[in-house]
Amino acid sequence: MLGDIFGNPAAGLWGIAVAKNWKSRQISSYDVTGGNQDFVTIPPGGKVVVGEIEGAGCISRIWFTIRSGDPDILRRVILRFYWDGEEDPSVETPFGDFFGCGFAEYSHHTSLMQGMTSGGYVSYWPMPFSDGARLEAHNLSDREVGNLYYNIQYHEVEGVGEEVARFHAKWRRENPTEIGENYTILEAKGRGHFTGCVMSMQSYDKGSAVFLEGDEMIYVDGEAHPSLYGTGTEDYFQGAWYFTHGCFAAPFHGLTLCDKVDARVSAYRLHVPGAIPF
Repeated sequence: MLGDIFGNPAAGLWGIAVAKNWKSRQISSYDVTGGNQDFVTIPPGGKVVVGEIEGAGCISRIWFTIRSGDPDILRRVILRFYWDGEEDPSVETPFGDFFGCGFAEYSHHTSLMQGMTSGGYVSYWPMPFSDGARLEAHNLSDREVGNLYYNIQYHEVEGVGEEVARFHAKWRRENPTEIGENYTILEAKGRGHFTGCVMSMQSYDKGSAVFLEGDEMIYVDGEAHPSLYGTGTEDYFQGAWYFTHGCFAAPFHGLTLCDKVDARVSAYRLHVPGAIPF
């Protein structure tokens, strides 16, 4: 059972020496003719199903690379992932933002769970399911995606325990935001745990970083006062002094874009460990 795997302390790095009880499989865009055209194309306004899996399992790694004549293609291709036959996707986010950087920008970096690496885009987030999974890429651009390469590795298991949650990732945008009003990163109902975010921000005023003075506030289970109250936006992303030394990438936090001329930043924070339950 997958729940036994997640609940076992040996599931971490020390678990490399422990025998596994799953079957490893991989879906990819390989050329079925035996040639070297190992990619798919997506017409303008079209979509492609990059993975469809039956039964129970857990996605352990996703890798893509993409090519298009649209300079904003990383914002205009939308990833939608569905678990257990659901009609509404549990994952719905622009391509680039999902892998760690906003503004349709490529930023070479690695974190523990996702990154952009020498032209590739990779995720190691575990994504369990008990009754099938479907992964789609939608092209909202007016230009073709000429090359989309992918491979998706997953574990095939006998079952998934009831205690195993599902992976969710949602993209939201407010443009412009309201001065003096808090911006809501996530509003979730039910049971789960918050494991992090990728956040991209731009100031009203070029060259100004004052917008980073906002404090994070995390309210759990309807409480009136936040359980977690921070000291500044760059502090939440583990930087300081308006990210004084520029971009960096660490396992659980990083700054993937730092444009001081146009006052744009993109950063990630992973609550791994330290997930926030609700």
